Formats: sequence, structure tokens, C-alpha cells
Amino acid sequence: MEYWIVGGLAAFLMGLSKGGVPMIALLSVPLMSLFMDPARAAGLLLPIYIVADMYAVYLFRRAFSLRNLKILLPGAVAGILIGFAAVSYVPSDATKLLVAAIGLFYLATALRRRFSKTPIPARPADVPRGLIWGTVAGVTSYISHAGGPPFQAYVLPQKLDKMVYLGTTTIFFSVVNLLKVPPFILAGQITWDSTAQAVWLAPMALAGAWSGAAISRALPEKAFFLLIEIALALVSGKLLYEVLIG
Repeated sequence: MEYWIVGGLAAFLMGLSKGGVPMIALLSVPLMSLFMDPARAAGLLLPIYIVADMYAVYLFRRAFSLRNLKILLPGAVAGILIGFAAVSYVPSDATKLLVAAIGLFYLATALRRRFSKTPIPARPADVPRGLIWGTVAGVTSYISHAGGPPFQAYVLPQKLDKMVYLGTTTIFFSVVNLLKVPPFILAGQITWDSTAQAVWLAPMALAGAWSGAAISRALPEKAFFLLIEIALALVSGKLLYEVLIG
């Protein structure tokens, strides 16, 4: 019974993130890891991510940055292949440190810009940086469903409209999660048993996505992006704590 309660909470948090409440889904794998190996937990949650993705794409399909998707997705494909090849050799702590460092670097840059007396113009979507950040997002997403901080390090400085940001994020990670399915099956992380469990947990993810969409649409734009930065700081701090202390 406790397993299904925690599983339902993990699925709901994942849905909240897909609905636009930033990065709270990163708590899902650690929650499920209370009951199983983290790699198995990631495999169990991937089909639930995909169900929530489908609903989120429907919610945010009207506004997105096609240029960003064209730049980021080829890098993400390369990152997923790298993650698949390296997952057995790269310690999970190394991935956590990488994600935390990216998040903290972006936050330091954002704070410097915020307190700068000279207004900082929006940074355009450029190919070299986009390919690099897309690749890093693909690697970290494959290994630990933690592609958010690298993606945001590239996209947030562009100062996109809130709904364009949500649409771009949703479509990008929907494609990334679908691309992760074949290697997850080959690695034995997705099985018939885990898929059957995911079917029972999927309604909680859809409920979370609906709730997250309502929250994100109600928030003013400045408050929304401030919430993303706060979430990024909390997630980065949590990852550092897990590696250095936990």
C-alpha cells in the first residue's frame, strides 16, 4: 500500500512539472528509489512521463520556438546515445554534480544580470551553444531524468514569452522521452511488469499535469520565471547535498 501511495505522489509531481510547475519532477525518481534501484525507478517512470507529455503537448501546442527545437533536438539525440553508452561507466554522483554545477552557474549569471545597472538584452538562440546544451540535456535526461537545468541554461537567457517557453519545453522533452524508450528497453529498465505498474499510476500524472497547467497559466510572467529560478536553486542544492553529505 505504501508503495502505491508514494508511486502516486511521484506520478502527480511529474505531472505538475509537465503542466508547467518547474522541475518538481526531479523528486520523482528519488521517491521511487525508496522502493527500488534508481535505474529501475527511472524505467518505471518513463512511460508515465510520456503519458503526461502527450497531455502537456495538447495544452501548450499553440506557442513554441521552432528554431530552438531545430537546434536542441539533434544535440539531444547525440546526448541520449552517449548516455546509453556511458550509463554503466559514469557514477550517478558525477551526473548529479554536473547537473548541480550547471544550475548554480546559470543562477550566478542570472543574479549578476539582475543586479546589473545596465539592462542585459535577450540572448538569441545560436547553434553552437544550442547543440552543446542539447547534448548535455540528452545525457543527463537519459541517466537520471534531469535534463531541465541544461535546457534552462540555454533557453532562459533568451527571455522567451511564458507560453512560448512552456510549449518549447514540453515539445523538447516529449521528443527526448520518446527517444529514450528503445535504449531503456535494451537496458532492461522498461519491462512488461514496470509498464503494467505505470498504467495504474498514469492517471495521477494526468491529474498533476492538469493542476500544473492551471497554476502556470495563473502566475504572472515575472513570478513564473522567478519560480523557475527558485526551483533550480533548490534542485541544485539538493543534488549537491546528496553527493557531498547524503
